[in-house]
Amino acid sequence: MESFIISVTIFVLAVFIGFEIITKIPPTLHTPLMSGSNAISGISVVGALVAAGADQGALAGYLGLGAVILATINVVGGFLVTNRMLSMFKRKS
Repeated sequence: MESFIISVTIFVLAVFIGFEIITKIPPTLHTPLMSGSNAISGISVVGALVAAGADQGALAGYLGLGAVILATINVVGGFLVTNRMLSMFKRKS
């Protein structure tokens, strides 16, 4: 029970810190940061695949599958947003 409380406390602190960091970033840095977050999400996809493939029971497999799906959506969406923002800087010929 004590480790659960510690884990929840760390999660809540991470949410608050992440929110504060994200709201303080100027718009000119969003594209480079999106590219960096795509790399992190790619690592999350690999971790989710490992979690989904581990033989730890049906619930763990379903949670791993959900993690794979959500991380993949995050990667694809990040690349689409990055591509769209970079196309705004192309010269019209």
